[in-house]
Amino acid sequence: MYLNFLKDFKPALFDSLKNYNREKFMADLMSGIIVGIAVALPLAIAFGISSGVTPEKGIITAIIAGFIISLLGGSKVQIGGPSGAFIVISYTIVEQYGVTGLAIATVIAGVMLVLMGVLKLGSVIKFMPYPIIVGFTSGIAVTIFSSQISDLLGLKMESIPTEFFAKWATYFKNIGTTDLITALIGIGSIAIIFLTPKFLKKIPGSLIAIVFMTLLVFFLKKYTDIGGLETIGERFTIKSQLPQVTPIKFNIESIKLLFPSAFTIAMLVAIESLLSATVADGIIGTKHNSNMELVAQGAANIITPFFGGIPATGALARTATNINNGGRTPIAGITSSVVMLLMMLFLGDLTKHIPMACLAGVLVVVSYNMSEWRSFKMLAKQSKGTLAILLTTFTLTVVLDITIAIEVGLILAVFIFINRMSKTTNVSVTTDILDISKEIESHSGNLADEVLQLPKDVEVYEIDGPFFFGVANKFDDIMRRIGSKTNFRIIRMRKVPFIDSTGLNNLEALCLNSKKEKIQVILSGVNDRVKEKIELSKIPSIIGTENICANIHLAVERATMLSNELEANKK
Repeated sequence: MYLNFLKDFKPALFDSLKNYNREKFMADLMSGIIVGIAVALPLAIAFGISSGVTPEKGIITAIIAGFIISLLGGSKVQIGGPSGAFIVISYTIVEQYGVTGLAIATVIAGVMLVLMGVLKLGSVIKFMPYPIIVGFTSGIAVTIFSSQISDLLGLKMESIPTEFFAKWATYFKNIGTTDLITALIGIGSIAIIFLTPKFLKKIPGSLIAIVFMTLLVFFLKKYTDIGGLETIGERFTIKSQLPQVTPIKFNIESIKLLFPSAFTIAMLVAIESLLSATVADGIIGTKHNSNMELVAQGAANIITPFFGGIPATGALARTATNINNGGRTPIAGITSSVVMLLMMLFLGDLTKHIPMACLAGVLVVVSYNMSEWRSFKMLAKQSKGTLAILLTTFTLTVVLDITIAIEVGLILAVFIFINRMSKTTNVSVTTDILDISKEIESHSGNLADEVLQLPKDVEVYEIDGPFFFGVANKFDDIMRRIGSKTNFRIIRMRKVPFIDSTGLNNLEALCLNSKKEKIQVILSGVNDRVKEKIELSKIPSIIGTENICANIHLAVERATMLSNELEANKK
């Protein structure tokens, strides 16, 4: 048992080091350096600022969480760190409960993720309805875009409202304060990021934009008297030193208060990291261990906050860059973290020259890539139920809160699913003659056995589909509509794959009411799984075990015999 546990929860790094050689190491080393410098570091700074904390905390998260995720993760190429998916929830928590509140929520989320992994829920997470994922992801994208307009255009504003419509109303009110040079820097950054892939495949456009615009703004500030052009250093201080352990004070009240937000963080981490790992599998032809990946993500989010970090996950941007540059083992992710640590210690002071408008441009592109507008458009053309889930989750994410959006989206998805499932279960009634010539239960080859003559006081009801709480009342409604005064009811259950507690309760109530009305219920074709549940209920004692028949032939024979006995007794 212990060995099986170790097998199920073995980091991908262990298998990756088998037959590891110099060639693989050099590929991982170069990929790690490129990812660390070109993608992970710029995004860490941008996500840190947009999450309501300092850029330094974003870098610390990329270093520590990225290292832990690569060291313990179930994917060979996944690279972790802060993600755009957390910007909205992190910023909201910081606004309401401060940085300490965010740290507490992140640790709680980490514990949840570890438990998800240990309980082997990795495969279950993948069943999150796709319209919900697209809805809240697109909503996050719109929110991120909305939060960057002030820095992108250099608007002169004392404060920015957090509420979506109020924020845009304030933007339009202050649009006349746009700084032309700042706007050109921001829009120029966006243009560079979009155009770079046409000329350079290996180097991300975000790095080119940051380097070029940082140098441009540095020289403009030094050799001209142009105002504005705010940089990171004018708003934040980045310390070029090793992160220090910071104690976090937990108490029952704070845990209760932040539990819903922690749940949202945990779900976002699980969904984004496992989707990223799945996409990576498709590219390089491997298979990740989803449960080990959840454990690694949980460990990262438990440890990182004690060093001042924010929520982290494995994300596709860093992972795809790693794959495209030849990274094939977790060594690439570990290298990326080491590179960022060295840059923070020895080159961290240079980041203060990065213009805020350029970072805003980077995040505008991130929001565009997150928007999934093609998927949004495709889903919007599907069923009304899909459209309702999509628009509800999207709207609530933008207008209210991502936690509410996911909860309401899931509830709506469940109701729509139940409604659809209930429509797949049909109940039919047959009297006089029952033709089973095209059914599996017809096996004798004798025509007389395939067309069964039913006594006049026998009705056959057939349930076609799962007998669960969503359809349990349908059966009762049909019998009430028929309103016949029969003596025997054969209920065919050969097409009932499962029955839940509500369905069992309704069936039990039917049998009990039928007995009071002096109507004998006979069950036919009950499969083993359903039969086990029926045997644990009161049904056998109500109708008699002899009235639970293996197939329709035996059920009709039983009903005919009882009907004849009843007629004989009347005489």
